[in-house]
Formats: sequence, structure tokens, C-alpha cells
Amino acid sequence: MANEGLESKLTSESRSTMMQLIFPLDTNYHGTMFGGKVMEYMDKIAAIASMRHARGPVVTASTDSLDFVAPIKVGDMIDVEAFVTWTHKSSMEIYVKVQTENVYTGDRKTAVTAFFTFVALNEHGKPTPVPGIIPQTEEERLLHESAPERYELRMQRKRDRST
Repeated sequence: MANEGLESKLTSESRSTMMQLIFPLDTNYHGTMFGGKVMEYMDKIAAIASMRHARGPVVTASTDSLDFVAPIKVGDMIDVEAFVTWTHKSSMEIYVKVQTENVYTGDRKTAVTAFFTFVALNEHGKPTPVPGIIPQTEEERLLHESAPERYELRMQRKRDRST
């Protein structure tokens, strides 16, 4: 839902990536990366993507569909990528994907995916309107089209918790 008076932006304008090499201190006794450490990187890159879209301060409102689909091991490089998929009034849905890469072979696989919701804030710390999104790639279009349903599910969970 585009906000009145704000020009929509291309998804690519918010796309942000971060690379990290995984060391032993990043991992548990199984030799795989701590889930909380991965989540920290994901939250940071989602914040960066949403700040680039809103061009102002933001706060994390929720995280959902956090799916760990493959292990991240010592020596792997991770590519943490995020972009805004959809906006409401002051909120933004950000898709975050973590891919592992074997630095010697170049083999890549998706390890973690999630959706984050951020809210843009004005100079008084209150929610402020954000521009809409114009998806360009097939992945962006699919995520954009399915976002209103995810939004409604988030709102329903919020209503259910408040009763």
C-alpha cells in the first residue's frame, strides 16, 4: 500500500548485503553457527535495508518465518542479503536470506530465511509514513504479491496475543 504524497521506490534501492567468515567462536559444540548470532546479522542487515528505504530511523517490530534450512559451519562464508518486499503505512516487510559459500569451491546454498517487520520513526520517535515498493525481479514480485497475506497473519497473531 503506497502512502499518499510519497513516491514509491524500486526494491533494488533497499537491497543490502553483508559478508562474514565463520570462525570457531561463532559456533556451538556441533561446529555449526549459533542461531542467535545468525539472527543478529539478519536483524542488522534488515535494519540497513529498511533505513535505506525509509531514509530515516527504524525499529524492529517483528520477526517471523525464521527458517534454518541448512547448517552454517566453521570456515563457511555467509552472504546475508535483505530487501524491502512490501510496505504498509509506517511499516516495512523485509525479506532476509542467508546463503553459505564454500570459499574454496564456490558452492552456495541457502541456510536461513526470514521476514522482518520494521517501523519507520520521525524525529519525535513516532511512526512515520514510508514509500511504497516497486518490485522488479520475479522473486521480488512473488514476495510483494504474497506480503498482504503475511501482514494479515501478523496482525491476527497480534490480536490473539492481546486477548
